[in-house]
Amino acid sequence: MRVLPTYPKEVKVFLLASLINSTGSALMWPLTTMFVFDELGHNMADAGLVILIQALGGIVGQLLGGSMYHRVGVKKLIVGSLVLNAVGLFALPVTSQFWYFYMGLMGFIGFCNALSLPAIQAFIGFRFADRRGELFNIVYVANNIGVALGTALSGFLADISYKLTFIANGLTSAVFAVFFLIYLNRLDDEQGEVHLDKRHTSTSGESIWRLLGNTRIYLYLGIGSMFILLGNSMWNSGVSPFIISEGFPKKAYGFLWTLNGILIFVAQPIISLLKRWLTKSAASQMTMSAVFYLSSYIVILITHNYPGLVLAMVLATLGEMLISPAIPAFISDHAGRAAPFYIGLSGGVGAIGRVIGPYTMGLLYDGGGLIPVTWLATVTAVIGVLFFIVHAMQNRGNKSEIVSSGL
Repeated sequence: MRVLPTYPKEVKVFLLASLINSTGSALMWPLTTMFVFDELGHNMADAGLVILIQALGGIVGQLLGGSMYHRVGVKKLIVGSLVLNAVGLFALPVTSQFWYFYMGLMGFIGFCNALSLPAIQAFIGFRFADRRGELFNIVYVANNIGVALGTALSGFLADISYKLTFIANGLTSAVFAVFFLIYLNRLDDEQGEVHLDKRHTSTSGESIWRLLGNTRIYLYLGIGSMFILLGNSMWNSGVSPFIISEGFPKKAYGFLWTLNGILIFVAQPIISLLKRWLTKSAASQMTMSAVFYLSSYIVILITHNYPGLVLAMVLATLGEMLISPAIPAFISDHAGRAAPFYIGLSGGVGAIGRVIGPYTMGLLYDGGGLIPVTWLATVTAVIGVLFFIVHAMQNRGNKSEIVSSGL
C-alpha cells in the first residue's frame, strides 16, 4: 500500500470502484444457500444445485470473456456484462418464486459476472504495463477488503430482507458499469478514439487453435490452479462440519475467515519479503503458493484441533496471497496481446476444481470425517506443486510475448 500514493488519480478511482463492486458481490453469495433453504423452502441438495449452476455459468463466462476481448472490444465487453449482471440481480426478487427460472437466472448471473473478469484483468495489464504486477496485488487487496465489508453487511441486510441483498448487489454492479463507461469514454477521447483493444483485429478460429497450442502459457498453470481450488474446498466441506461436530461455536468457523480477511491486508509485508528473497518471478510465486497450501493441510493432518486450524488458515492465506495476483501478472508479461484469451482460459480451467471440490469433499466427509478430506486436499496440493514446477521449467528465462498475425 506504500506504493499507492505514487499512482495517478485514475488508479485510485479504479480501486475505489473495484472495492464497491466486490462489496456488493459479497453481500449476496454467502446468503445463497440460506435463501434457497429458508426463504424458498427447498432442501440443501437444491441449494447445492443452484450453486453448481452458478459456478458452471462462471466457467463458461471466463472462457468466453477472454476470447471475446479483442473481438467485441473492452468497453462493450466490460460495460455490457456488468449491465446484464445488474439486470439479472434486479430480476431475482421478482422471479425467485419460479424455481426453474430462478436456477436459470442464477446461472446467467454467474455467467455475466465471470464474463467481465478476464477483460478487467487484461485491461489492467495493458493499461498499466509498467507496474501491473504491483497493481494486480493492490486490486486483489482492495477486492478482499470489499469482500470483508460485504460479508459483514450481508447478515444485517438479510435480517431486513434477503431480496434487499440482491438489489444492493445489482446497484453496485450498475455503478461499476457506469464507472467503466465514463472511464473508457474518457480514454477514447484522450487517445483520439483509438483505444487499447481497438488496435488489434479480432481472434479468428484459426488463431484460437494456434493459441491453444501454446500450452506452456496456460495448461500447467490452469491444471495446477484446478487442483489447488479443488483441495481448498476442504475449508467449506470438511472444516466447517468438523467444527460443528466437535461442539465448537459456529462463530469459531467465522473467525477463521475473519482471520483470512485481516491477513490479506496486514500480511502484505511478509509477501513482499517472500517476493524479494524467494519468489522473484510470478511462476515461482505460484509454486510457493502451492507449497503453503500443502503445509496448511499437513498441519491439519497432524494436529486435529482448533489451534491447528488457525495455523492452517494462516498458511493457506499466504498461499492465496501469492497465487491470486501472480496468475494475471504472469500471463500479461508472457502472452502480450493474447493475454485476455489466456486469462479467461486459465481461469475457466482452474474453476473446474471449485465446481467439483465441494461435492467430492462432502462425499469423503460423510464417509470418514475430516481425515480423508484432508488427505485428498494434501494429495491435490502435491499435484498442484508438481504442475507449477513444470510450468516454471517450461517458462524459465522466456520473457518473449506471443505474436500472432491472427490477433
